[in-house]
Amino acid sequence: MAIIADAVRARFEAFADAGGGSPAALAAAARNGDLAAAADLAAAADLAALFFRAGFMEPGEIRTIYDAAAAGWLDDAVDTPGVVSPVECEAPRALWSDFWAFIEDEAPTDAGAFTLRTAGLARHLPPAFDDRAIAASLAFDGVREAAAQGWPERFRLDVLGRCPTGSLGREFHALIVDNQFDLEVLDRDALGLAHLKPPLDYLNVRILQCHDLWHIIGGYRTTGLHEVAISGFQLAQFGHNYSAQFLAVVAAKTALVRPEGGIVLFSTIFSAWRHGRQTPQLLGVDWPSLWDLPANDIRERLGVKVYDSPFPADLLEQLQAMQAA
Repeated sequence: MAIIADAVRARFEAFADAGGGSPAALAAAARNGDLAAAADLAAAADLAALFFRAGFMEPGEIRTIYDAAAAGWLDDAVDTPGVVSPVECEAPRALWSDFWAFIEDEAPTDAGAFTLRTAGLARHLPPAFDDRAIAASLAFDGVREAAAQGWPERFRLDVLGRCPTGSLGREFHALIVDNQFDLEVLDRDALGLAHLKPPLDYLNVRILQCHDLWHIIGGYRTTGLHEVAISGFQLAQFGHNYSAQFLAVVAAKTALVRPEGGIVLFSTIFSAWRHGRQTPQLLGVDWPSLWDLPANDIRERLGVKVYDSPFPADLLEQLQAMQAA
């Protein structure tokens, strides 16, 4: 169990509450340092605090924070202003309590348990947060039009299984069956997604049914590192609030508990975020009409490039195997 000093917690919370500052400068400082020196470690922690702010407090700042931070990390320029709004806000104490317990808990956990625990943090958010999340998502190009299509019909495994060899449908079928995945990551009915305000109902169902499909189309492997990457991609596509919350948890765990992994983590997040921003909106694509086509043909038709991963997709698995040997 990692123990995070009270002073470090206080700084993190204060930075998340107060906003302000330059994500680009923080990202550049974290990248250029060795994440062992105090100043560089503080820059990474402050950046993670801004991720927390975007995920749990002010989702309207997602694009500002991530665009500017990606520019600072990748050493290029974007059109988005590079300073976070200095609007004071405050997360509920119950949220902070559960968040710190999660960050300090280093017990091994599988992807499903990690997902549920991250999603569980949202129960502490005030009702007004949903309205802010809605406005944030609708600000992304193509989201309003995609959501206007209505409640997504379920994909069917039997239909996918009848698709031609070499087609997207058959590749999607193999990914689900070979890995014993559910066709939708979680059960939309059990989660009660139909009761969410629109377009959160549509967005959350769509991500459940398309997450593994986007792995294929975007060129993301189903490995630990690429699950982080595809969260950055999804966040960049439509400001999905769970993706923002997941990245906030992962970034805080890295910056405050495992800072030696900072270069890998932030390089992965920002390269995938940029990939998502440069990829045409995929939410509203009529995927069943494309099942019979090869994935490469669909990418060309939609204008999608395969994710250029800065590190081997299975890097985390390789490191785990080395530790176990």
